[in-house]
Amino acid sequence: MHYFFVSNSRRLGRMLLLALLLPLGGLVAFRPVGDRPAYRLFTATGQSADYDQMLVELAQADVVLFGEQHNDALTHWLELQVAKDLQKLKKPGQLVLGLEMFERDVQPLVAQFAAGTLADTAFARQARPWPNYDTDYHPLVLFARENRIPVIGTNAPRPFAQAVARGSLKALDKLPATDRALLAPLPLQVDYELPGYKKMAAMFGGDSKAHGAGAQNIIQAQALKDATMAHFIRTSRQDGQTLLHVNGSFHSDNHDGIAAYLRQYAPKLRIRTLSVVTQEQLQHLDKDQLNVADFVIVVPTDASKTY
Repeated sequence: MHYFFVSNSRRLGRMLLLALLLPLGGLVAFRPVGDRPAYRLFTATGQSADYDQMLVELAQADVVLFGEQHNDALTHWLELQVAKDLQKLKKPGQLVLGLEMFERDVQPLVAQFAAGTLADTAFARQARPWPNYDTDYHPLVLFARENRIPVIGTNAPRPFAQAVARGSLKALDKLPATDRALLAPLPLQVDYELPGYKKMAAMFGGDSKAHGAGAQNIIQAQALKDATMAHFIRTSRQDGQTLLHVNGSFHSDNHDGIAAYLRQYAPKLRIRTLSVVTQEQLQHLDKDQLNVADFVIVVPTDASKTY
């Protein structure tokens, strides 16, 4: 009995010693699996970024372009968190919210709702909100209203963009002054070499000029939206304010689109961009997402969608 006890004690001791001497990788089976982050934040060059440090940079910017995936639930939650956290870093009156989702002709309604003088039901009936407004944008606009943050609708009214898509920018030549006031300054110059516009041309099979007026018209309609949003971002903020603008990532990725027109209209503006991308893995930023924005938010491809 004594021999059995000593023998097993020695065997147990050797096993414990061996476990202690094993490299950490040999103990993986005994460790917790680890965190399952809902998203990861990266710099433009693919380095892991710190959320709080990002906020400091955003708060120092004149304009923040938050490029979203319109149907990603996590994106909309993050937009609300960024707005809340920026509001904490800014003095009263120094934060402005801009939205692609509302067109310039309904801006009076947007302003009334943000001021608390227009009811939810009337706003939803008259302001032509997007179908996913209730789930995705209402919380953000409501936060702005509760905290007296101005809300600016920046997009070109859809009929004008549709007219350009059908007949080029020449379709705007005879617009009356009241309609021109809803758009970027005309005539509009379009740089077909911007990465986003070249990507649109590629959808038609190559160079936009090689594929006729149809491809060029579509790009011109996109440019009209980009330029109009840039124009009203510039004219809606005052010195010392940070305007947080929510738009589809295609409008600001690669620092073009809205950002390109902002540089044209106001070269001294300090602009920071964010872009939400989806990936199968969240450990590192895929090569084709490098430099897409100043900060890149990676969400899983199987994250919840709102539509």
